[in-house]
Amino acid sequence: MKMVMPDVSDARELSTYPLELLEEMYRRMYLIREFESRANELFLRGLMPGTIHLSHGQEATPVGTCLALRDDDLITLTHRGHGQALAKGVPPETLMAELFGKATGCCGGRGGSLHVGDMAFGALPAIAVVGASAPIAAGLAFACKRRGSGRVVCNFFGEGAANKGELHEAMNLAAIWALPVIFVCENNLYAVSTHLSDAMLNDYVSERAAAYRIPGVTVGGNDPIEVYEAIAVAAKRARDGRGPTLVECLTYRHGGHKRDDAATYRPPEEVEAWLAQDPVPSFRQRLVDDARIGASELADLEDEIRAIVTTAVEFAQSSDFPPPESAFDNVYA
Repeated sequence: MKMVMPDVSDARELSTYPLELLEEMYRRMYLIREFESRANELFLRGLMPGTIHLSHGQEATPVGTCLALRDDDLITLTHRGHGQALAKGVPPETLMAELFGKATGCCGGRGGSLHVGDMAFGALPAIAVVGASAPIAAGLAFACKRRGSGRVVCNFFGEGAANKGELHEAMNLAAIWALPVIFVCENNLYAVSTHLSDAMLNDYVSERAAAYRIPGVTVGGNDPIEVYEAIAVAAKRARDGRGPTLVECLTYRHGGHKRDDAATYRPPEEVEAWLAQDPVPSFRQRLVDDARIGASELADLEDEIRAIVTTAVEFAQSSDFPPPESAFDNVYA
């Protein structure tokens, strides 16, 4: 299998894009990186319950995706969903509180790291079962189409879900009914410790779109501009009533599958090559090279983000846990 890395020399020229868009891309990418770095530190200190799945290295994909969507569009999240939630606008305070299991969390402290989200911001709380959100995304898209709302649904999934039956059932129905849904594959090459080449013969996940006669494209998932452009095309197609698109974003998680995974199954030269394409510092340098914003201005923005995350941590730690008598709230079976 020839899993080709994106060519960084082919990065999009920034001068043709509004500075406001580029700044917002970097702001959200840096927020995700800082938020997860702080969450990781707190988890390792034993201050956070459960476990966490970090998206270090994958920040550009959800940011490019969500900025190409309308505010009222919807997304479905994965178990690696902190970045997806933040990219869609879920406040850092309520997201951090959810990781601590506090009542002020975006899911009332009942979901934890694996089930974050907030429908007030168009982010369906994550479903941790791999591939299980695809049929729900199709259902949401069916409702959007039936109501004539013009809204689009974006279903995030990993390449590990590409072999799950429910994903293919959802893509098939979405294609037949021309549903306004975008299937976004965050392809970080490994389903836990299994390399994609051990699980499928296709060179790319996007090739599978042909089976449903829908467009399938593969883009560099570490370039928010490249992702943004692909999602913008897919979103227009969906709003025009022409159905779904499968967008595969090639990216790479910096660490293991979760906190107890040292990721020793990955070749050192592969890790080194992908770390050299770290989307956050890479995009920062591109902004500086663009010359419309200086390094000092970006440093100020980073200081602002760090302060926001500090406030989020303080909010989470000072919040109360849900009262015991609320244990059966919203339980229907």
